[in-house]
Amino acid sequence: MDTKVEELKAILQPILEKHDFFLVDLEFVHERGDWYLRVYADKKGGINIDDCALISEEYGEKLDELNPIEPAYYLEVSSPGAERPLKNDESLSNYVDDYVHASLYQKQDGQKAFEGTLSEVTADKITLIVKVKNLKKQVEISRDNIAKIRLAIEF
Repeated sequence: MDTKVEELKAILQPILEKHDFFLVDLEFVHERGDWYLRVYADKKGGINIDDCALISEEYGEKLDELNPIEPAYYLEVSSPGAERPLKNDESLSNYVDDYVHASLYQKQDGQKAFEGTLSEVTADKITLIVKVKNLKKQVEISRDNIAKIRLAIEF
């Protein structure tokens, strides 16, 4: 199944790049007797319903042309949501300067989670600017210690 997903991503990527979108996630799943090809895409400033329709139309045409999927399926294209997970390097890099929530495997500075502005992403770590009693503090977190990271809404 991973090979099929990678093939489907490779077909989608040029369409996304042409319109300055980026892929957040793609899944091909069997649920309640039906197959679903789900695309979660985004762009700087956020994706809207017209953007999703554009991706769906162009990707659907390309899939019809190439016919890489045997069973009948439903194509769903959507935004990954306001508190979307950041699952890969591209997603992390696209959200530098945005507010995120990071859950950790092991405690760091006595905490298993941090919220703050993502200021830097490297292969080994991320850097957050967090507020501690109205003061801003820089926190570096090893990528190996990040269980999950997602966008967060700052209150």
